Amino acid sequence: MPTSGETKLASHSEPVLRRALVTGVHGFTGAYVRDELLNAGYEVTGTLVGVAAPGERTLDITSLDECRRVIDELRPTHIVHLAAISFVAHDDALEMYRVNVLGTLNLLQACIDVGHRPDKILVASSANVYGNAAGVVDESVTPAPVNHYAASKVAMEHLVRTWFDRLPIVMTRPFNYTGRGQSERFLVPKIVSHFVQRQPFIELGNLDVARDFSDVRTVARVYRSLLESGAESETVNVCSEKPYTLQDVLQMVRDASGHDLEVRVNPAFVRQNEVKTLVGSAVKLRSLVHDVEPVDFASTIKWMVGV
Repeated sequence: MPTSGETKLASHSEPVLRRALVTGVHGFTGAYVRDELLNAGYEVTGTLVGVAAPGERTLDITSLDECRRVIDELRPTHIVHLAAISFVAHDDALEMYRVNVLGTLNLLQACIDVGHRPDKILVASSANVYGNAAGVVDESVTPAPVNHYAASKVAMEHLVRTWFDRLPIVMTRPFNYTGRGQSERFLVPKIVSHFVQRQPFIELGNLDVARDFSDVRTVARVYRSLLESGAESETVNVCSEKPYTLQDVLQMVRDASGHDLEVRVNPAFVRQNEVKTLVGSAVKLRSLVHDVEPVDFASTIKWMVGV
């Protein structure tokens, strides 16, 4: 029997190491996915734009030639495609579409062009595609993006589906998740930082929002489990099914830190077309993934605060 880090390929009699390629490995999610796969026995190579360290490759995914070079060199058994512009308020819409849409297609085209078929390719989309959908949202809900980030992910999804008959792909729609190392441009890390630093006040935007939050470590475990599952030609929510209001989050951080502060609304931070409430259905996820116990969100907050 193969070990936890090995798999048998049909054309070989000897087991070979599972080789994972993780794009965007220096991103928030990428670091956790890399560690999850390494701990599960994978050989992991990450890609980034910039100077590569050992175990990494420099890759601009907007270049088809570079994608071909990396895929041909590494011949990964598994690919986790995380490289994207994920900040909703990013100010260069054209770059967002080039990276999120064309970059993804380049990666898939490169596999075909060099004659390589991985065992599984996981492509990360986003629950932002659902827009202002009400209630508990499952994968059958028609996407209705309200910003360029979400629109770029919808375009990517539609085009990736045209590859379902050629490559074993599963697409994920992660709802909000957080953890240590996430940029303070994002809501929860910003809140945590202000409380930990004992700031007297915090300036926020829309206060009447509720989100389905997960722990980044849970998301990384789900991604590994999906890589190892029989799921392909599927699009699946990654979510907790539990909505938390902004006031809920503030109270959790207040309790964990032992500090209180004044909350001020800064009109400059109020986004137009803000998604008010977004909660996912994990019914499909549970049918595909059976070995991941979610981290309780209050525990996530304590971990981020450092208690």
